[in-house]
Amino acid sequence: MSHLKTLRFGLAVVACGALATSVRAQQAPPAAPPPITMKQLKPDVWVGLGGAGGNSTIIIGKTGVIVVDAKQTEAGAKDLLAEIAKITPKPVTTAIITHSDGDHVNGLVAFPPGIKIIAHEGNKKEQEAALAAGGRGAPPPDRLPNQVVTKNKETMTIDGVKLELYHFAPGHTSGDLIVYQPAQKIVSTGDLVVTNRADDNPNIHFEKNGSTEGWLANVKGMIGLNADTYVTGHGDLLTKADLQRKLTATTERRNKIAAMVKEGKTLDEIKAALPDAPAPGAAPRGAGAPGGGAPGGAARGGGGGGRGGPPALTFVETAYQEITKGAKK
Repeated sequence: MSHLKTLRFGLAVVACGALATSVRAQQAPPAAPPPITMKQLKPDVWVGLGGAGGNSTIIIGKTGVIVVDAKQTEAGAKDLLAEIAKITPKPVTTAIITHSDGDHVNGLVAFPPGIKIIAHEGNKKEQEAALAAGGRGAPPPDRLPNQVVTKNKETMTIDGVKLELYHFAPGHTSGDLIVYQPAQKIVSTGDLVVTNRADDNPNIHFEKNGSTEGWLANVKGMIGLNADTYVTGHGDLLTKADLQRKLTATTERRNKIAAMVKEGKTLDEIKAALPDAPAPGAAPRGAGAPGGGAPGGAARGGGGGGRGGPPALTFVETAYQEITKGAKK
């Protein structure tokens, strides 16, 4: 009997310990976002590299601040706003969002209420669809775009700053927006251009009506702008020569896919022949099913938006869908 009591006591202690551990885990504060690296590009233009989410461009106007892309989380956006407060006392009055992925949108929850939020009309539709779907990653409902871009090019002056906004075609998503500062020769590319993926492996959200052919059109358009500096969606700053290198590599890869489709090759055969290269600095991909794993050494998806569902298509899968669909017309 004493042995039974001892066993019951021991089990009770273990249960209490497990409960206490669970409570502590639930009460533990969320991990702090990675630090933001602030870099001055021009007297009134800065970039916030990294942190929680994509890169942000900060443009200081006459009376307020324009921010291109808003980070992924409330904490990450608060860090960005704190960094902005160190370089200017002017308030953030405008946010321009390059596309609908949560790591560029969801930080808006920390931005001042009532600010102007500019995005392409396709971006707004994608955010509305994500809200309707609900779930993890859905954008803040009270921070939807309140000014939409509907043309391929719109020129506007905000607080004394001249901007040109371009949407050459659906590329990374259906609602990509390129922000060009002609006086400063700076382009904010959003995730149309990143440095955390191989040059010939851009991230195309097929589920958001992105397009490999449209991606090529966007990069050609950005190269055609009179710009010296390109603020990427993720990673380092780039030059026009860097974009040309990416365009050449991706064009060659897409042409190879098209040629193999014409030869009657299956998708699996093409994926085996043209596997995704690892991301810069990443270890080579291990053996596995042809074309499997995350593309370019980067995580798949990024669309978030509370949609869930199957993993996003790879570049080869997306290009194959486009090319075969076009061939049937």
